[in-house]
Amino acid sequence: MKKSNRREFLKSAGVVAAGVSVAQVIPQLSANENGDVAETDREATLRLPKSDVHYRETSTYIEEVPDNDYVHASEAAYEQFRDIKYSIRIIWGVYTLQKVEASWPMLNYSNEKKQEYQQLYKQFNPIDFDAEQWMTDFKRWGMQAFAFICKHHDGFALWHTKTKVVSRADFLKAHAGMNDDMIEPCDLHYSIEETPFKRDIVKELCDAGHKHDIKIDLYFSHPDWYDADFRPYNYHPLAVPDIIEHPKNYYSVHGIDSRKKILTPNRSPEETERMVRRHREQIHELLTNYGNVDMMCFDQWMGKDNWKDMKETIKLARKWSPNTMFRARGIGNYGDYYQPEQFVPKNNEQNGMPWMSICLLAKQFSYDPNSQNYKGARWVIYNLIDCVAKGGSFMVCLGPDEKGNFHPAAVKQLKEVGDWLKVNGKGIYATRLRNIWQADNIKFTRSKDQKNVYAFVEKFPEGELIVKSVTPKSGSVVRLFGYEQPLSWASIDGGIKITIPQELQDPTKRPCEFAWGFEFETGD
Repeated sequence: MKKSNRREFLKSAGVVAAGVSVAQVIPQLSANENGDVAETDREATLRLPKSDVHYRETSTYIEEVPDNDYVHASEAAYEQFRDIKYSIRIIWGVYTLQKVEASWPMLNYSNEKKQEYQQLYKQFNPIDFDAEQWMTDFKRWGMQAFAFICKHHDGFALWHTKTKVVSRADFLKAHAGMNDDMIEPCDLHYSIEETPFKRDIVKELCDAGHKHDIKIDLYFSHPDWYDADFRPYNYHPLAVPDIIEHPKNYYSVHGIDSRKKILTPNRSPEETERMVRRHREQIHELLTNYGNVDMMCFDQWMGKDNWKDMKETIKLARKWSPNTMFRARGIGNYGDYYQPEQFVPKNNEQNGMPWMSICLLAKQFSYDPNSQNYKGARWVIYNLIDCVAKGGSFMVCLGPDEKGNFHPAAVKQLKEVGDWLKVNGKGIYATRLRNIWQADNIKFTRSKDQKNVYAFVEKFPEGELIVKSVTPKSGSVVRLFGYEQPLSWASIDGGIKITIPQELQDPTKRPCEFAWGFEFETGD
């Protein structure tokens, strides 16, 4: 079937409403055990899980089946994405000066504090920032990719954007009850260029990432709380009268109380046009000015009344950068991947859309000054194994301080993870989901060529290890990652029994800490 016919068939068959898998509706789609299908059929299978929060927030107006003229990233881009198993996200912005969470606290500030927050960019001067050192550390820590917050919800851009903000809120006027007159003209980029630091941080990071062969993921928030043209989308501090009459045009009903926001006049057609143009131009800058961008990490959403323009922007973005993987937030099934946040899925989610879980190393997304809040290498390793065994990948999240330094506790813990990966990386990197991913407190991965199976245990076995779901190839050896000698093994009913050398009962003689991986040759 041609792609257009397939999509029309999906619509008419009511696949989504009925909850029927694509393979059931279109039998000729042959998926392997990883859930992959032929490239010609990917467009019919790339769907967000219904449980995804951002999917639920936008599903009332974003169509389930993308338009016929839209094509996702290439199969090569998807293959590369699935090879990435461990990465880091860096949350950084003016909020770091206050040692608070990224952007969100500003919404609860008094009007005087909101006005003060909007001036923080004049103090942002991370004199210790060194992109080369960051990438050297990421490589040593075993990371394959990094995501960087180019612009969070507060609107501050960490690159030399040529776009300008032409209207913003004067919160002091709101404090004085002058709501109708609080939107004032301005003329600034609201970017790193206007700080004492001035250097293009995104450029320096991308240049260093390319040099060290670390994949690049540029984060970009759709809403912008500094630019008044973006009101009232997605928790913007400025509300408009239309919210009361048409709330779902701007928000879902989730967690919104417009009475707590500052009521300003409705957005004019001219303001709407400026908003669309600036949003589009910033995405264009990020996708075209910094070399190859492997992933674009969109966040949040705009609104029902803006979807037509947003969709056109995404179609243009695909033309600007055909092989960039787009995170699905705010764009529904036009996205290439989705991201469970602050949790790892309970099961191996067999959606066509690949996933990458993101979790905080400390207790907030941005810099956390409290060393006791950092969760430790063991926590990272357990989550990493869990994600990879389920067919996904793991992204650990933290932020540097106002000078550009990571907390010593984070550095120590991530170095320990890197040391673990030097021993066990073969069973993690570029692996794929196995048809049995967990059994008897053992988690499994497999090689892409299906010749090897890897098993991870979080408690070191005493004397022997029973693995019921693996049958090694006759005459092959079983190995413990990091241990030179092959292990003795024997077939048993439904699996094998591995004899663990006595010397390894001494923890100091084991090849690593925290968790241990075993390698089995199972195929030709």
